Amino acid sequence: MSTRRATISDVAREAGVSPSTASVVFSGKTPVTDATRAKVLDAAERLGYAGPDPRAASLRRGRSGIVAVVFEEHLGAAFLDPVKTLMMDGLTDGVAPLGAGLLLLRDHDPTSAGPSLTNAPVDAAVLIGCSGMLRESLAAVSARGIPVVVIEGDAGDEVPRITLDNRDAQRQAASHVKSLGHERVVLLTLPTRARRPRGWIVDDETIEIDVTRDRSLGARDIFPDAPAYSAEASSMDEGFLAAREILAGPASRRPTAIIAQSDLLAAGAVRAAEDLGIRVPEDLSVTGFDGVVVDGLAPYELTTLVQPAVEKGRAAGRAVAAMLEDRPPPVVTFTCEFREGNTTAEPPRG
Repeated sequence: MSTRRATISDVAREAGVSPSTASVVFSGKTPVTDATRAKVLDAAERLGYAGPDPRAASLRRGRSGIVAVVFEEHLGAAFLDPVKTLMMDGLTDGVAPLGAGLLLLRDHDPTSAGPSLTNAPVDAAVLIGCSGMLRESLAAVSARGIPVVVIEGDAGDEVPRITLDNRDAQRQAASHVKSLGHERVVLLTLPTRARRPRGWIVDDETIEIDVTRDRSLGARDIFPDAPAYSAEASSMDEGFLAAREILAGPASRRPTAIIAQSDLLAAGAVRAAEDLGIRVPEDLSVTGFDGVVVDGLAPYELTTLVQPAVEKGRAAGRAVAAMLEDRPPPVVTFTCEFREGNTTAEPPRG
């Protein structure tokens, strides 16, 4: 019995069309009539033809058809963050014209098993700038000569960046808090460096992660002396644990406002306040950053900065596509929109 794999020519012959017509039915690059598409797909099903061999396509293009996306945290945790999920949706759209797929990698794999930046067969890489290990990942990619794009991180003048107006945006939220009359304010930040435990940020501490630093600078433009507390990650659990410590102590010394650097941290702070019997926003105002939907937060709607997460990912994908096609990659800066919710109000009197 012959085990020869059916080819696109076999399908074309069976369907009574040219090989080029049969080919575009599978590639989707050129419109065909519904009747022609049905005829070709029916012939393919009869012959057991599942589609073009991806290995042959890769050899013709000289590419793997894979773009790496690098996260710092465990991948399961990464997709609990709505911002990263939305960004990945946009990135998928951005690389779609290449016919490429995404391979998700960690900055550092403690098991040293499976694909990594040093050995994965990828055409390009996208690094997420809120990682404390951005520089290490960049070095690994650069050593291989692979095109790389950074989302919200400074990797030097030679690396295309997709940026966000983090400092200006955070300044808007802080200005809103100031306009309400708050003076006792605490900043609840994203991690300041890789694997830093949660805790108060000391005055001489260096903030190594660009996103954290820029958002901190924006808040300090308005509240230069505000104490700051660093979370270990952007999550509701981290926000809850951090806020429990921030809000400890007598009411006379508690902050009347928390400026959080993500909506997940802000949502955790709201829950911690509730747990302590502190009313939001009557006793405590809370602002976030991202503009995402946080499950289980109703009836609260965060006062926050809305960032275009999908568009950021899409722009990164387009930059990757441009580099792989030897075109100049775009460098894009996005702007956030301030949105007032019901988690901020004037500070309590007395």
